[in-house]
Amino acid sequence: MRIAVISDLHLGRRDAADHFGHDDSVFLRFLRFLESNFERIVLLGDIFETLTPRVPWGQAAELAAARAAHPEIVQRFARPQYHYIHGNHDLVAGTLLGAPEQLVLEADGVRMLFTHGHHHDWVIRKARFLSEAAVWAGAWLRRMRLRAMFRMFQALDARLTNALPDPARCTFQRWALARAHDSGADIVVTGHTHMGMRVEHGSRLFLNSGTCSEGHFSFLSLDTRTASYGLHTTW
Repeated sequence: MRIAVISDLHLGRRDAADHFGHDDSVFLRFLRFLESNFERIVLLGDIFETLTPRVPWGQAAELAAARAAHPEIVQRFARPQYHYIHGNHDLVAGTLLGAPEQLVLEADGVRMLFTHGHHHDWVIRKARFLSEAAVWAGAWLRRMRLRAMFRMFQALDARLTNALPDPARCTFQRWALARAHDSGADIVVTGHTHMGMRVEHGSRLFLNSGTCSEGHFSFLSLDTRTASYGLHTTW
């Protein structure tokens, strides 16, 4: 089976806080490329940005606004080829759209676990409202063009996630591998960190899809027939 994975698009309502960063027509060409080359496409969380309304706690309305702002992309995502897993920025899609928090696929003797990865973060687990309030505040920094302060928020978030290239120091990878062990998965595929990675851990493989926000094109390719698994930043 040939599978593509993209995540962390953060499709918003096209206001100053929207950091999708793509012209929709160009991104649609990218999606058509994936559809032509892969049997399945996994949307691995934070596809929509629902935590940045002008007034706090309006996630359902923000999801509707984001979907309305990108109608052709939303139509593509409704095709059977796509599998949508929610993240923390589009958590409300779990309730409103039926997006699960993880997906397990098996093909050619390979068991794969797909999960966004936000359950690793202790702030999200223990005090989700604080995490969501920080995202909301960060959106207002973008609207007010206080980009330096916004980048400080991003750096703090990265430190809390502790996603590092060095597998010996990366608690995010260790968490993901524990989830893979519990699920009996050979491969664990994550998003969330915006850091694309491919790291072998003995008999298990850790993958991260990076981000398709801020104008980036990052995706994973998984081919279980040829045992080929790669990270790509161009198409």
